[in-house]
Amino acid sequence: MSIGESRNYGNSMMGQLTPVVKWLLIVNLGIYFADLLVFDFAIRKFGAFRIQSALSEGRILEFVTFQFIHGNVAHVIFNSIGLFFFGPWMERWWGAKRFTAFYLACGVGGALFFSLLVFTGMLPKEAVAQTADGVYFNVPMSMVPLVGASAGIYGILIGVAVIAPSLRVSLLFPPVTLSMRQLALILLAIAAGSILLKLGGNEGGEAGHLGGAIVGYLLIRLGLASKESGGGFGPLRMRSKGARTDIEPKIRPRTMVDLRGQTEIDAILDKISSEGFQSLSDEERELLQRAANNEKN
Repeated sequence: MSIGESRNYGNSMMGQLTPVVKWLLIVNLGIYFADLLVFDFAIRKFGAFRIQSALSEGRILEFVTFQFIHGNVAHVIFNSIGLFFFGPWMERWWGAKRFTAFYLACGVGGALFFSLLVFTGMLPKEAVAQTADGVYFNVPMSMVPLVGASAGIYGILIGVAVIAPSLRVSLLFPPVTLSMRQLALILLAIAAGSILLKLGGNEGGEAGHLGGAIVGYLLIRLGLASKESGGGFGPLRMRSKGARTDIEPKIRPRTMVDLRGQTEIDAILDKISSEGFQSLSDEERELLQRAANNEKN
């Protein structure tokens, strides 16, 4: 998978991992393999989200803990890939603290939407489970465990699609290139179709995906309309033809920016790294735009 938007975005998502994304990857992979090799899946049994325990028994921490637990190797690897490619983009846009809150809120939204569909009867009342001996039996959906970072990652995907809908994504399988808008619509259609047509046997997981996507969309739209973002489209608001918008926490040395200007630019970039692009004032954005144009000339 490669990601970019002609010259404007380049390899912004392929660059150095941002701090929160790096730690999310470490925690997700570490918990899975520790659970597999050391704890005999006791972490999964304790931390998975279940409607019965989280809502009826008051174990509300499950709304968070389930996001760091995965069902198998393919599950954790696939989610790690999505987080690796798309997470840094969103972390740079929000800033570390707000990105963390955004990611976790999308995960909580996935669990809530799953619960809502169970209560309204849109999901099957029971799911098929299997014992360690290979025996299949039916389990009430309220007791089915929900695990994985997918809800948070779907929130990230939708967020990127809203902010940068024309961002290009080249998939390895199938070997096609799509815009972020197209990719988001396809993923949402698959999730909704799986629930409505009861395809694939993972309706609960797809409900979590949709819930994360919905919360991600709402939070991004609120962020775009907020006073801090100036009512614009965050980093895309300042874009002009040929100008870069994938601002890194630290940029390359310049020969056309004086020492005073360089100090101001560094301060602005530090602010982006800690608080996100949408925290900049109009004056700071204009200064950053001029520096980017000078670097290109």
